[in-house]
Amino acid sequence: MAVEFTDANFDQLVIKSDKPVLVDFWAEWCGPCRMVGPVVEELAKDYDGKVVVGKLNVDNNPNISAQFGVRNIPTLLIFKNGQIVDKQVGAVAKTVLDGKLKAQL
Repeated sequence: MAVEFTDANFDQLVIKSDKPVLVDFWAEWCGPCRMVGPVVEELAKDYDGKVVVGKLNVDNNPNISAQFGVRNIPTLLIFKNGQIVDKQVGAVAKTVLDGKLKAQL
């Protein structure tokens, strides 16, 4: 299951992670976000133990969204060693995100 990231736990769970991290910036009212949501959940299962996969609700966590300049959702950021190494804006197929994660392992 995907982790729920918040302004409070982001630094500990994402920036300080020893594994690559996929963060899905989303909101409940966003149609494309609802399309990406099940894909993120599948990736969380597929990469369990290898990659931390989670979601951050932009309405409930505005500080992190602003810190990383997230203006459009869904935005998916991949972090490695505390740095953004890849970015995807908008809904995409699972194969696209799968390829991006494999590149970080």
